[in-house]
Formats: sequence, C-alpha cells, structure tokens
Amino acid sequence: MEITEAVSMLQCPLLKAYTSPVCWADLGCGSGVFTRALAALLPAGSSIHAVDQTAAWTDPGNLAVTVNFQQRDFVTAALDLPPLDGILMANALHYVRDQPAFLARIKRHLKPGAVFLIVEYDTDTPAKPWVPYPLSFDTLSILFRQQHFSQAHKLQERPSVYRRARLYSALISP
Repeated sequence: MEITEAVSMLQCPLLKAYTSPVCWADLGCGSGVFTRALAALLPAGSSIHAVDQTAAWTDPGNLAVTVNFQQRDFVTAALDLPPLDGILMANALHYVRDQPAFLARIKRHLKPGAVFLIVEYDTDTPAKPWVPYPLSFDTLSILFRQQHFSQAHKLQERPSVYRRARLYSALISP
C-alpha cells in the first residue's frame, strides 16, 4: 500500500482535532507505511513509538514528528511505552491469538480518553499464515465492547489486493 492510500485509511475527525503534540504507538509497524501515514496526520512535535519484531523499519527521514522504533514482539514482550493518546494497529491485531488478554494488557498504556485506530480485513475466516485470527468489523466491535470501550466507528473501506475481503479502518473510543 502506498503512503497516500494509508493516509486515506486513517483520516478521521479525531486526528484533525489535535492542536498540540500527542504520543501514539504503532504496534506491528512492519516497514512503517502506516507509521508514516499517522505521522502525516499528527501535529508537529508529536511522537510515535513504532514496534515490530522484525527489523524491516527504515528511518523515514524528515518528519514533523519523532518516531522511536523498538524491535520487539508486541504480543509477548514487555513494552517500554509512555502513556499514550492512541494505539494504531494496521494489519496487526489479526496475528494475536488471545485478543482479549492482549487488549487487557496493552490498554494499561493508554491515557484516559485514549483511542485505538485499527486497520483489518472485514472477515472472520482465517487465511493462514497471513491472517490467522481475523476480525470482521462486527467481531472487532464486540471484542472492544467486552474490553469496556464504548464505541467502534468504521472510518474507511477499500478492496484488498490479496483477498476478496475488504480492508476497513476503525476508531475505537473509550
């Protein structure tokens, strides 16, 4: 996916409403396409903690935000994160087997009022090894409601180049 397409998937009123620097994490950042997209949408001076188990991350160069890369398995490793305004997981939550336990653990890093921004395939049918634990938007909404988040809003949809299931982005609010 190109950065402009990723930016389009992440655009939402919340990101536009920020007027001062914020702190986010991108869990399962891969090579950083969605990290760069998020960076393009956050105010100057913000920071993103990009976490991935592989060293595919490349320094994006001249950004108005600071990106701190951590090479760790975001599912199992203890994460060194400050209090966060939000967590981005783009094509990453479907790799987590025990999603309720993971969310219960990771939400401790969130400030009050913080959000999740998720990009996933809109299916509940696994496609191993690439999408072993998929979450349709309906399943995602239930999962986050069980974790005491009040609302999941579907933001964008687009066809997937790999599967018949569409990609969607969602904002999950407390």
